Amino acid sequence: MARLVLPFFLVLCLSSLHQSSGRPPRTRKALSPRQTDEDDFKSQLEKLWLEVNSLKEMQALQTVCLRGIKAHRKCYLTIEEPKHYHEANEDCIAQGGTLATPRDLSENSELRDYAKRSAPASKDFWIGVADIVKEGQYVDVNSMPVGFFNWDRTKKQPTGTKRESCVVLSVAAQGKWYDEVCRSQKKYICEYLIP
Repeated sequence: MARLVLPFFLVLCLSSLHQSSGRPPRTRKALSPRQTDEDDFKSQLEKLWLEVNSLKEMQALQTVCLRGIKAHRKCYLTIEEPKHYHEANEDCIAQGGTLATPRDLSENSELRDYAKRSAPASKDFWIGVADIVKEGQYVDVNSMPVGFFNWDRTKKQPTGTKRESCVVLSVAAQGKWYDEVCRSQKKYICEYLIP
């Protein structure tokens, strides 16, 4: 009998203690101070990692800007190894940019002058404009419609043929554009946005 009374007494004492505390019972396990410290440490470590990566990107961008030019809140860099249009764009992307897309006459002139200075023996460069998806509907490398065009009208550009879907900036034609077969090998200009 004494064995039955002791457990009953313990249960009765614990329930009265619980009711007298006035607090509702906890449904979630509380985090230990060690666990919250670990979570804070992980959070700080993630923030530092993001900051380091951001600094690396900015350093890489500064290197590009030193080798190229800085204009219109962008850096531009001519690449003198001729490639197909798509290979050229992939190379720019691998370096953190895209093929350059002039948005107005001033930017186009800046690109022309820079290309002329940086690669004096070259006359044609891929830029980030094409009508590959729909003939006559020119978009940039992000598939956004292009609002500025600088076609070489003396040569009836764009020619409008389906074979010529990628756009070239011609230094020889004072920065005018013409459409070309995307598989042609051309030098190119990459652009990098400055944050």
